Amino acid sequence: MFTRVFLVIFSLILLTDQSAFAYWIWTPKSGKWVNPKTAVKPTPKEQAEAAIFLFEGKHYEEAGKEFRKLIKAYPKSAEAAVSQYYLGRINEAAGKPYEAFKAYQLLIDKYPFSDKIQEAIERQYGIGEEFVSGKRKGVSAVFAPENPGVEIFSKVVENSNYGPLADKAQYKLGIVLKGLSRYYEAEEAFFKLIKTYPDSEWVPAAQFQIAACRAAVSQGPDYDQGATKEAKERFQAFVNTHPDAVLSPDAQKNIDALKDKEACSIFNSGRFYEKQRIYESARIYYEDVVKNYPGTMWAAKSLERLQILERKKK
Repeated sequence: MFTRVFLVIFSLILLTDQSAFAYWIWTPKSGKWVNPKTAVKPTPKEQAEAAIFLFEGKHYEEAGKEFRKLIKAYPKSAEAAVSQYYLGRINEAAGKPYEAFKAYQLLIDKYPFSDKIQEAIERQYGIGEEFVSGKRKGVSAVFAPENPGVEIFSKVVENSNYGPLADKAQYKLGIVLKGLSRYYEAEEAFFKLIKTYPDSEWVPAAQFQIAACRAAVSQGPDYDQGATKEAKERFQAFVNTHPDAVLSPDAQKNIDALKDKEACSIFNSGRFYEKQRIYESARIYYEDVVKNYPGTMWAAKSLERLQILERKKK
């Protein structure tokens, strides 16, 4: 009786909702019902070829599903590494650069002997460049740091070791940190470049940036005379060592600006003592400006104050 009832119910389901079984087929070889939508090809090579065909046809969503199926079904195959690489490419195509970076990192971490590693590192570097250049104003839904460039370039350096992108990525890491006003960390990144890659073409630029970081620190809310002096000396050393470098004119402008800042600070000290009627101390500061900063506007102002002090003596 039970068997008859079951057959009747099963027949009614088949008649009323055949779409529920439309995707299932019987495979005599495995002795199982299989859904072609979730099944994988007999070999990882065939599965990869099918997924890459979809990718090249720009059917990214479908391609992503096929690559993920391959990774799940054949996790230890060479094609699994290739699939992980393509998941990064798919995220890039979808406008999700940070997720793409993470996908490439998973490839590097999980499949370190893949022949796709170098290309993945190059693509990570390119993604970092997009964030530094401002082409990517934000990131997609997945959480990322205040500027993903810090994480990305740090990983590129780590992944590259002494590879062709390592020194350049180390320099870019410093640039990102400097752009975030994390000057001490930026200096550390630039110093590391100079120490680790002394023959790198980026060493002169790193030397310039260290001076720029020192100058930025000196411009903080608390005036740091030591930082200003060090920045000026570093810029001067850069100009002396690399007189024909592209950055040398900028270095000279920074030197002039820092000199002006020093002169202003000394002049203001003189004004402070003058207002306190401690005229001899004020005179010392004004004379310092006139002697050591002759090309600045503060030298002219100091001469004017010295003349006023002379009149007060009479």
